[in-house]
Amino acid sequence: MNYKKYKRFETIKLKDRTWPDNEIEKAPTWCSVDLRDGNQALITPMKIEEKVEMFQLLVDLGFKEIEVGFPSSSQIEYDFLRLLIDEHLIPDDVTVQVLTQAREHLIRRTFESLKGLDKAIVHIYNSTSVLQRDVVFGKSKEEIKKIAVEGTKLVKELSQEFEGKVILEYSPESFTGTEVDYALDVCEAVMETWGASKDNKVIINLPSTVEMDTPNVYADQIEWMCRNFKDRERVIVSLHPHNDRGCGVATTELGLLAGADRVEGTLFGNGERTGNVDIITLALNMYTHGIDPQLELSHMNHIKAIYEKDTKMEVPPRHPYAGQLVFTAFSGSHQDAINKGMYAYHQRGGDVWEVPYLPIDPADLNRQYEPIVRINSQSGKGGVAFVMDTVFGYHLPKALQADFAKAIQNISETEGEVSPERIYDTFKKEYIDNEEPYKFIRQKLIDISEDDSEYERRAEVTIEDHGEVKTLIGYGNGPIDAVKNALNSSEDFLYTHLLDYSEHALTSGSSAKAAAYVQLRPKGSSVCEFGVGVHPNITTATIKAMISAMNRIHKILKKEG
Repeated sequence: MNYKKYKRFETIKLKDRTWPDNEIEKAPTWCSVDLRDGNQALITPMKIEEKVEMFQLLVDLGFKEIEVGFPSSSQIEYDFLRLLIDEHLIPDDVTVQVLTQAREHLIRRTFESLKGLDKAIVHIYNSTSVLQRDVVFGKSKEEIKKIAVEGTKLVKELSQEFEGKVILEYSPESFTGTEVDYALDVCEAVMETWGASKDNKVIINLPSTVEMDTPNVYADQIEWMCRNFKDRERVIVSLHPHNDRGCGVATTELGLLAGADRVEGTLFGNGERTGNVDIITLALNMYTHGIDPQLELSHMNHIKAIYEKDTKMEVPPRHPYAGQLVFTAFSGSHQDAINKGMYAYHQRGGDVWEVPYLPIDPADLNRQYEPIVRINSQSGKGGVAFVMDTVFGYHLPKALQADFAKAIQNISETEGEVSPERIYDTFKKEYIDNEEPYKFIRQKLIDISEDDSEYERRAEVTIEDHGEVKTLIGYGNGPIDAVKNALNSSEDFLYTHLLDYSEHALTSGSSAKAAAYVQLRPKGSSVCEFGVGVHPNITTATIKAMISAMNRIHKILKKEG
């Protein structure tokens, strides 16, 4: 690879930069360019009805400035804008923006398309970069500046004839490849021609048309421009970053730290080449820092569905915040941390979101908790426990988590990812639906505390033992003690020690069920097994759990001979 054929564009050296110490404290003015920059980058550009649907989505999301197209470039672009105007589809609090090159016939055609609007942003541009001046236009700096000035003069002239209000936006295209002092000279000439003031601001858009350097260099360029405008109050500094180096989001965030007021971008970063900056990622990055993004992004799957339908593009599965897998953990240690973090968050009342590996609460985007943890061969007990808890409501004891995770890992090593349904079915088969050789039939618990007995409870447990029905009787100081003694009363049964017991409600209401978890060890053996019982009556659930554990122990001892 001949790396010597490439060279770095020499830009400013800003030794006293201040942006590294700044913080983003509020959302910028957002301008969506999905219908122009995004649309022109599609393999199949949107039809008018798709554009209308996308425009409505952008309005619903809260965009107050929307670039609706390049109406002088084609009839469909022109007709789309006319439809928005004639059908009164533009809300009063939304300003549409139109793009045009700084060329006379295109500017005049643009103003024809705007008739009937009470306000609009007219966005003119011409390329100012060293490379384009040389190889595309073959013009001097003064000739390039004259294009910008003459275009501004015409927009000003036509604005005076226009019934509504016109806000001027000017872009020195390929700003990142332009000497900053020259870019400033052109922008100042545009503002002087327009008559910019504090009450008649001009949007100066400084695009990273081609991302040419690291984000800090763009931030230096933005800070230098903000410092050197003759009157900063008459300028709205706008950013329009692309993503050629894969740093569009970082470039924009640093540009905001450097003093920019406004950002142009697209949903999910669709745009020319590697794309424009992704406004959804930018906005939600701010949200995770406790900043109101001024956009309504709480129904992410709906946003994604309309975007994919109208653009024919797919949001990648690892796309920040919106991707199918971004709230999914396969790693066992990640799953365990998420499981514990979610539990702690709910236990503490959930005032501040602090969950490992999840910078945002998926519920804030109307996404479900179920797919956060997905199980494959890399998963551990924490992930399996999380699925059983959040999807099915079973709070597995730690020892059971480890035991059950082994069974799931055996499946995943053979079959790959294991679905929540498969996990649950395996759990039932392993721990609940064990009815051989012992099967529960019924139970009766009697309070004998007022008798002369040293015990408080009498348990009568009827079970099927290898096909034979038996009723076992036991006494104890509580229900569980009495049941355990009943099951240990028969010489034909395994005599077991109760090592662990816990229970909880699975559902609420009159038909509520309880889950009981029991770990038993047979006398004279090191084998330890769990059983799980589910029943509206907690004593019955416990008995079923004990019998399930006994059946698991019987199976192991039978194998051992």
